[in-house]
Amino acid sequence: MARYFKLLILLSMALLASCQEGGEAGDLQGQWRLAGTDSCYVSFSGSVVLFRLVVRGEVYGSFQHTGDSLFMQCYTSGRPMFDPAVTDTFIVEKRFGLKPFNDIRLKIDKLTDDQLRLSRDGQTWEFDKW
Repeated sequence: MARYFKLLILLSMALLASCQEGGEAGDLQGQWRLAGTDSCYVSFSGSVVLFRLVVRGEVYGSFQHTGDSLFMQCYTSGRPMFDPAVTDTFIVEKRFGLKPFNDIRLKIDKLTDDQLRLSRDGQTWEFDKW
């Protein structure tokens, strides 16, 4: 029951965020494709972040953009046909390489209309606006 409540809360957040015309997302607003892939996308709207792996699924979370820092908190989806913890963690930690799943802290090195570069501890992630 708690899983369905959590899913309902996440869907409500997504719906509210879609009505905000970007809101807190600012220049991050929109969908970004991880450079070098055709299957890994991240979207920002309002205060909601969505990680999408085309074949495996998607993971919602919340984010905060403060100065040149980006803080993200992901949530398991509660999909009953999969083990959400394993599937969602795979998408965020393995495919995107962002760890830990529920406390991601990154530096924004570059943010333009069509490019986003994030970094942490010598590792970088490049995204193109999609």
